[in-house]
Amino acid sequence: MTAPDHSPARPGARFLARSGIIRFAALAVLGVIAGLGQEPFGWWWATVPAFAMALHLAATERSPRAAFADLWSLGFGYFAFTMHWLIEPFLVDAARHGWMAPFALVFMAAGLALFWGAAGLLARRMGASPFALAIALTLAEAARSLILTGLPWALAGQIWIDTPLAQFASLAGPHALTLLTFTLAATLAPPRNTSALPLAAVAAAWIALDPGPAPAHAPDAPLIRLVQPNIPQAEKWDPDLIPEQVNRVLRLSAGPEGAPPPALVVWPETTLPWLLDDMPDLLEVATDATLGAPIAMGVQRGEGGLYYNSLALIDGTARVSATYDKHHLVPFGEYIPFGDLLGRWGIRGLAASDGAAYAAGPGPAVMEIPGIGTVMPLICYEGIFAEEVNAMPSRADLLLLITNDAWFGENVGPYQHLAQGRLRAIEQGLPMVRVANTGVSALIDPQGRILGSIPLGQEGALDLPLPAPEPPTLYTRTGDWPLLLLLAIAALGLVALRARDSG
Repeated sequence: MTAPDHSPARPGARFLARSGIIRFAALAVLGVIAGLGQEPFGWWWATVPAFAMALHLAATERSPRAAFADLWSLGFGYFAFTMHWLIEPFLVDAARHGWMAPFALVFMAAGLALFWGAAGLLARRMGASPFALAIALTLAEAARSLILTGLPWALAGQIWIDTPLAQFASLAGPHALTLLTFTLAATLAPPRNTSALPLAAVAAAWIALDPGPAPAHAPDAPLIRLVQPNIPQAEKWDPDLIPEQVNRVLRLSAGPEGAPPPALVVWPETTLPWLLDDMPDLLEVATDATLGAPIAMGVQRGEGGLYYNSLALIDGTARVSATYDKHHLVPFGEYIPFGDLLGRWGIRGLAASDGAAYAAGPGPAVMEIPGIGTVMPLICYEGIFAEEVNAMPSRADLLLLITNDAWFGENVGPYQHLAQGRLRAIEQGLPMVRVANTGVSALIDPQGRILGSIPLGQEGALDLPLPAPEPPTLYTRTGDWPLLLLLAIAALGLVALRARDSG
């Protein structure tokens, strides 16, 4: 039997242990503070101390129930704060869906926090030290990236996106950044019994990984025209407003008067409310407006009674030369699990314009665009899955992401989504063209630097020279498995050591 810990080093922890409610509130508040490291705040210097104090408190617990409750409370505060943009899609049609918004946020935060609670149980088996908690939390973040289609939004490691440490993702991927976050917090967790070596290593990496300013573009770099029409989601399907929306998109696609045609014009996700086969005349007008430049357009298309959220490549003769169908759909947005059953009760996907659901495409793909090279198309939500981007059929020259961030409102959501796109560029060593209906449309270079952008909430068109891709990164060759395998081995080793010591 383990004796209770009466160490004088943890008086605050013992005080918090007297009241479960106070302890829950304290850890939830620490989770909120930790969430300030995510965009648009970027306060990584608040995240690390908040996690350090939380790991210190969690390391004092002995019972399985308390170990679970501590990290669940931390996760609930963290996810309730970082995911609060989730209420925005329900407010687009507030009369029908507004009542669901608070329930959606609470249930989402509580559900995602289960992964962190499970990490508390695992860490207890490993000895419940701050470093055991860091390993367990990293494994939990990897698990929530994959289980039940995955939701790797606001991963703890994304706090480093505006720092040189973000370049570490090119070596070992997003979960390495998460491990860095929690390990650094464990190093700082009181009482400070560790050496300064980890802090020195982080400082050295900060200097060594700094990519510096972006180099000048090549004189022959192809120009990409980003088109952001800034159509509010509540107005997108209003038939009285569609003519003005079409004219706006065409005007922006033409660019400034006298501008040379770009190598590619990019429209956002579901730019216009029609099916692809229903607008051949519009395609001709659009290619005339771009002076024959090809257009990568977000569009819906139907085939065999199914509807797809797609990207279509329109060549200079107004012909559809390639299509890509989104394969990783948004649960409860673009489709409803058990949709046939729930549809009888009026529960349908928020974003599926046919009133029921989109069908999923066959999987990741690449397409050739003359003058650009090989392109991997990504539609909105697909850009948050590092492992799926890493599974492209063949290496591309460019990541092309189209999205409709109007669903996310004008608060934190669009900026968090942009940060994830920047991480995909770093991981792959590839430039990314990111075009939003509204959000932040941007050209991102292979080091994650934004070379030019159209701000959130503004309409506009922007011509930018495309940077060259970098050689394949280490992460493109290895993926996540080496890191996850090492973490699993470390976890099992700690469990075995604890079992031996307790035996």
